[in-house]
Amino acid sequence: MYAGIPFLPRLAGVHQVALPVSDPARAEAWYERVLGHHRVAEFTEGGAFAGIAMAHPGGGPVLCLRHDPALAAVSTGFPWFSLGVPDLPALEALAARLAALGEPHGAVVRTAHGWLLAQVRDPDGHELRFVTADEGPPPGSGQVLRLSGGRHPAPRTRTA
Repeated sequence: MYAGIPFLPRLAGVHQVALPVSDPARAEAWYERVLGHHRVAEFTEGGAFAGIAMAHPGGGPVLCLRHDPALAAVSTGFPWFSLGVPDLPALEALAARLAALGEPHGAVVRTAHGWLLAQVRDPDGHELRFVTADEGPPPGSGQVLRLSGGRHPAPRTRTA
């Protein structure tokens, strides 16, 4: 029994995250240049190239850049995951790094659960969000988190 529920599996965090990309080499170069990820493996399916696995020197899940141009195109703008950042100074340093690299991004904002940096886009237009895990404002403070006007942007479609 775990947490009072029989037969509930124990989990130990997220091992890897897969992200569909149109051009794995371009995505790899961006994640390396902007965030510091590095290639740890190349993977295949049925004997054909399927993508690149990358790790970050600071830890976290392995990022698998899966070659799938069609899925990458229809998921443009979708925030597939948020990356944890240790604290506000680290988040502010990341925002400064993005600015120095000429990478557009949103402001560092306070949320009900910590600090957030959003509106960072990879080469396929996927939104990356960076969050801290510290406590936010006290309950009942009336602060509301609003991103992208409260809605996810509509997926873009490619035209020939």
